Amino acid sequence: MNILFVADVSIASVTSGSEKVLYEQCACLVRRGHEVHLLTRRLPFHTSLGETIDGVKEWRYGFRKKLPYPFLRSIFSDCRHSFSSIQKNSSFHIINFHQPFSALGVLSSRASYGIPTFYTCHSLSFQEYASQFSPLTNSKDWVFYRMELLGRKLAEKAALRKSDHILVLSEYTREKLEKVYKVSPAKITVIPAGVDLNRFRPHEDKQFLRNRLGIPNSHFTLLTVRNLEPRMGLENLILAFKKILDTKTHVCLIVGGEGPLSQDLKNLATEVGAEDSVKFTGYIADEKLPHYYQMADLFILPTKELEGFGLVTVEALASGLPVLGTPVGGTKEILAHMGPEFLFSDVTPDSMARLILESMQGWATNPEIYNEISRKCRKVAENHFSWDAHITMLENLYHITLQQA
Repeated sequence: MNILFVADVSIASVTSGSEKVLYEQCACLVRRGHEVHLLTRRLPFHTSLGETIDGVKEWRYGFRKKLPYPFLRSIFSDCRHSFSSIQKNSSFHIINFHQPFSALGVLSSRASYGIPTFYTCHSLSFQEYASQFSPLTNSKDWVFYRMELLGRKLAEKAALRKSDHILVLSEYTREKLEKVYKVSPAKITVIPAGVDLNRFRPHEDKQFLRNRLGIPNSHFTLLTVRNLEPRMGLENLILAFKKILDTKTHVCLIVGGEGPLSQDLKNLATEVGAEDSVKFTGYIADEKLPHYYQMADLFILPTKELEGFGLVTVEALASGLPVLGTPVGGTKEILAHMGPEFLFSDVTPDSMARLILESMQGWATNPEIYNEISRKCRKVAENHFSWDAHITMLENLYHITLQQA
């Protein structure tokens, strides 16, 4: 098949979950013998209008990011024009969108008519935006904030309506689409995301890895890897960790990632007196990420809202690292394979501190039980969350759609 992916992000720099899903879909399909192209915006870090990345030809169109008019005009001209030019030489069998704005540019082109279209929905765009940015008291800022929200909602609704089929990573997102956009259940297919089982796997020598990463060997180590944004609930985790420190002394918390709340979270750790036991690593390079999972004792996912799936959760499980998570979104579906004892009762610091302490005083510090749970974590990832299984389901859906066209 000749497949075109269309996104508002690039696979030239894979730092977020949505970028990772896009990259894996593109690259895995190339390895299976398909011709794969990606059309996206030319982002500030791009130095050219296109390049080939792991066999995927990434095409980039220029745009002007100022809502509402120049930005929208760019989508309906530059993106549409780029797609029409590419389509003349490629004759795509399938088009798979990943975000709404570029999707609308392609869907507005006559060259897209008659080509089966899919939309991979990671989360609802306007809700993601609302969780990251709060309206300011300045009336002008408030107006632009509301315009951005409305624009995202209308664009996403239109892209979903015009697409032939919608793919989601969790039942949670499927329910969101049905509730908010009234999408027919028959139009939606749930295909859970995956994990690279070769890269993310258990390691026999945690002490060796801790020495390399500068983590105390004598400490029970909690790990979280998140974008440092409001919806991630990291302030609640730091407050919970303070409660743990009041009971346990040889324990540390590693916070991997960067984002707008970085300084606020560091200030909070200092304010509660936990600065010596909380280590902020900043962005963890892709080649080092498996080592962090492998050296830790527990992975904590403190999300407050909008957890569409949670790739870090399955990466931790594949590494044999037990996960404790809040009962939010896709986390409930993933950890259902482990059992209810791995879910906090709610998102509060008290709930997190209570379950973490119970785990530390029980199975988490019992080597025999811990190793058994670690093996179960790995089995859950192998049985339910491989990229190979994800791509097989996606590929089969493409084939069925083409046969019915």
